[in-house]
Amino acid sequence: MSARNPHKKAKLTIPSSKALIATHSGTFQADEALGVWLLRQTSSYYQSPVLRSRNKDEFSKADIVIDVGGEYDHSQKKYDHHQRGYDERFEAKVKTDAEGNEVITERCTKLSASGLVYRHYGKEVIQNTYPSLSEKELDLVYSKMYNTFMEAIDAVDTGVEQVADGVDLVYKDCTGLSIRVGRLNPRWNEDTESDNIDARFEQASALCGEDFLQVLSQVVESDLPARAFVEQAVLKRHETDSSAEIIKFESGGMPWKGHLYDLEKEHKLDPLVKFVLYTDQGGMWRIQAVTVEGQAFENRLSLPEEWRGVRDEDLTKIAGIEGCKFCHAAGFIGGNETFEGALKMAQVALTRK
Repeated sequence: MSARNPHKKAKLTIPSSKALIATHSGTFQADEALGVWLLRQTSSYYQSPVLRSRNKDEFSKADIVIDVGGEYDHSQKKYDHHQRGYDERFEAKVKTDAEGNEVITERCTKLSASGLVYRHYGKEVIQNTYPSLSEKELDLVYSKMYNTFMEAIDAVDTGVEQVADGVDLVYKDCTGLSIRVGRLNPRWNEDTESDNIDARFEQASALCGEDFLQVLSQVVESDLPARAFVEQAVLKRHETDSSAEIIKFESGGMPWKGHLYDLEKEHKLDPLVKFVLYTDQGGMWRIQAVTVEGQAFENRLSLPEEWRGVRDEDLTKIAGIEGCKFCHAAGFIGGNETFEGALKMAQVALTRK
């Protein structure tokens, strides 16, 4: 393990459990397939057997029941979300608007069965996989995994559209996890024995686990280590420029936007950071505008309009800054041969508020 990746995935050595997990029979979805996989990563239900049934007399004898039974009661180990009046949601999102004000947004979707399982057992699953995580890091990963993985499973299972009413999709994506799990079910014109359906469910559950671990690995082994570098840049922002609105990374390529938004709130930054400087793979210094949190293209402050779409000597002449290489036509990113040149470009841009 290096300073850039201090966490390594552990091999689980938990004794197998005989506790019985119950879920519904018939057509399966990513929701309960993922929920079962998550439970099987915990000490209480590691590699537990699964009963698939809609017979209450059968599933009520199980040690834990998910996605069937019409009841959510953690104390009774019952995790269904289909009952009338159910409105359980994950913790609200907190974002920062263009003026630096915190905006609290309630989740768009209710928790599905796997969402409920994640609420109560998710941290244990993460900690078992990466035992070196500190409590603070565990909390960060827990929230990040919901935002980047679990929420989509909840939304698909509870019927939340990705776009606003009245907006047509320009294309349809059939590559997502929920779609891939659905394809493992028997087709309408296919003869299948019940034993075979249960075997397919096991395939689906394993598929969900594989995807979960891939995303978790990205979050813990790439995103999380990057946070320390972003925080260092934030804390040294006054050294980079007296405005405190420009930060510098020694190299590019690491995920930084989400960390920057979080750290701005954590350290109560005022003013907010407007530009980030870093080198690309070719050694060019880049200057990139920070977007408004939650927006893909709206910048807190863009590069000057007269620079946009201009390159090399022409840009150097217009900007009056040596070494200019380019400025994107949308004004969100530019380049310079040197750090000093990129810093000057950012400083000039700050005067155009």
